[in-house]
Amino acid sequence: MVSGCALLSACLESARLPLAAGTGPHPELPAPQRTLIPTVNIAPAVGWPIGATPTAAQGTRVVAFAQGLSHPRWLLLLPNGDLLVAESNAPAKGTQNSAGLLERIKGWVMAKVMQRAGAGVPSADRITLLRDTDGNGTADLRTPFLTGLHSPFGMALVDGRLLVANTDEVLWFPYASGDTRIVAPGTRLVALPGGAINHHWTRSLLASADGRHLYVGVGSNSNVAERGMEAELGRASVWQVDIATGDHRLFATGLRNPVGMAWAHPSASATAVSEAPPVLWAVLNERDELGSDLVPDYLTSVRADGFYGWPYSYYGQHVDARVKPGDPARVATARLPDFALGAHVAPLGLASSTGSTLPVPFTQGMFVGLHGSWNRRPQSGYQVVFVPFRDGRPAGPMVELLGGFLSPEGEAWGRPVGVAVDTRGGVLVADDVGNTIWRVTATP
Repeated sequence: MVSGCALLSACLESARLPLAAGTGPHPELPAPQRTLIPTVNIAPAVGWPIGATPTAAQGTRVVAFAQGLSHPRWLLLLPNGDLLVAESNAPAKGTQNSAGLLERIKGWVMAKVMQRAGAGVPSADRITLLRDTDGNGTADLRTPFLTGLHSPFGMALVDGRLLVANTDEVLWFPYASGDTRIVAPGTRLVALPGGAINHHWTRSLLASADGRHLYVGVGSNSNVAERGMEAELGRASVWQVDIATGDHRLFATGLRNPVGMAWAHPSASATAVSEAPPVLWAVLNERDELGSDLVPDYLTSVRADGFYGWPYSYYGQHVDARVKPGDPARVATARLPDFALGAHVAPLGLASSTGSTLPVPFTQGMFVGLHGSWNRRPQSGYQVVFVPFRDGRPAGPMVELLGGFLSPEGEAWGRPVGVAVDTRGGVLVADDVGNTIWRVTATP
């Protein structure tokens, strides 16, 4: 049985450092604070009061681009300005009869946590098209674009083919500019890890500029491989898929839960941009249950054949003693992430500022949607931030673009997920608790 002392310890565990200490290129990493029962500090999902909006940074304003959606998670801007929204949630959970008692208890607790945090609603399993026909900054056309999917998430458009990532496969559909609905059946490009137990279910997509390759973010099937490494085959990695053939390989590994991905050029100069290939960047959800100060989630460049530590080590080569057996040889090769975003902030959305018309300081860098914590006291995340870049790398502290997602009582009015820059320079944010797409623009 769980002792009263252990329960009390879990209830009282809290951060010993300010959140900012765990951010930037050199975050502070204190000793782990392990408890038998994980720290649980939920912001109950309640939705926005009538007329309320997030708080926009100085020099910007925010309006609701579309409301009344069903758990909107991910966004894709089409060349004609239409917006595709994946309305989705986790697939039905499979049985865990083979799991140990403690793991089953943790699974039950996590299900309750996610339900209270707003992630317990059934998946709509569709992609909706939004169009602003009169250019006033809000969508006036809404139509179901693709239905009958299976926990869809990532989307990409390449040469007249719309690529969609279900939780267990990538499909492609024929698309012509201006289409408002696709009824043709999808064609499988590649199967992805799924199954009855599918811990990190989202599958993000990003196409290469030349249209040859598709990059797929596939999260781990556990926190720190407690189900064994055989349950992690093909997971905790970014896949590289040949769009023409479906052939694929693991492009980078040891990435616990890579979600948002974006391209950045290694130099800001015009000549270098034309000569140097862009670099793949991703935001990562790191591991839980090491205390409120560990481990920082991060933004990093994703290098071909790079190993980033999971499950054996975190933030480079810091060994996680919970993982048995360890792998010192692999830990010695683990790459150091580029930029820490803070412990348990849960970064999901990532978009380059290219094309944005927001003012300084939001002119060169990356927008990041921080979905918010459950395993930290006090709470962290629940905001959209901007990471400035210089010469293709993070260069300075984060700046908040959107805040105010938590009520004064600590309830979640909203939780930001996907972010995208639209064809007129505004920044769009999917809010899966507020069931809204927000649009941020420069103040006139």
